[in-house]
Amino acid sequence: MRNASKYIAQTVDSVMAQSFTNWELIVVDDASTDGGKSVKIVEKYVEKDSRIKLLCLTHNKGSSGARNEGLKIIQGRYLAFLDSDDIWHPDYLSTMYDHIQKNTVPNAAIFYCGYRRMDDDCKKSILSDYKEPGVKTARSLFFHCPIFPSISIFDTACLKEKVFFREELHSLRDDYVYVLDILKQGFVALGYDDILVDYRMRSDSITASKKKMIVPQWNVYRKIYHLNFFVSCIYLLSWAWNGFRKYRK
Repeated sequence: MRNASKYIAQTVDSVMAQSFTNWELIVVDDASTDGGKSVKIVEKYVEKDSRIKLLCLTHNKGSSGARNEGLKIIQGRYLAFLDSDDIWHPDYLSTMYDHIQKNTVPNAAIFYCGYRRMDDDCKKSILSDYKEPGVKTARSLFFHCPIFPSISIFDTACLKEKVFFREELHSLRDDYVYVLDILKQGFVALGYDDILVDYRMRSDSITASKKKMIVPQWNVYRKIYHLNFFVSCIYLLSWAWNGFRKYRK
């Protein structure tokens, strides 16, 4: 959470409304500069529900650093991220938990669903619902990644040790690399058809413009995973084309 006073109450309410009730919610405030508005909103929830915890950072660390601070204190086996402006449908956790319990793919460590693409007020869809079910490998995600934090659940019991976000990426492609770092250990991600999350397609989002993401995406191929120039070009072109198709639907 950073300067999210406009949205954070709806987001926390969506967690409290879950039909699956065995959860712990850790809200990490990434040194908001809104005069304490966001923090004060969350503090009211903390007072009402012992399952909710608030961690306030004194320095802005970006989404990667803020998420890592939360990762240091989580207690549950299943890890589910939720951005401060997205909304889970009431049956998100129960449906995904049921899928995970019935899963027969032995090396699945990440589970994700489909989502609605909403306007800033989360009152109407901007584009059609998006879903891309099936088994995804690290290599397939180099071409196109349908996974982002708010629609994903990670089974930490599969991992030999806790995986952290790469803080040098700050808030650009950090979530993408986090998923890849897990899958490159020999795991796969498993997607489902269910539309269970509302994603706000905010015009002021740091990842709103595909053009801004070209260089960070290129750096993932070349600087993070050290792929050769030719292979990186193929992946980047595929990533750009799939991104264009995704936002034309």
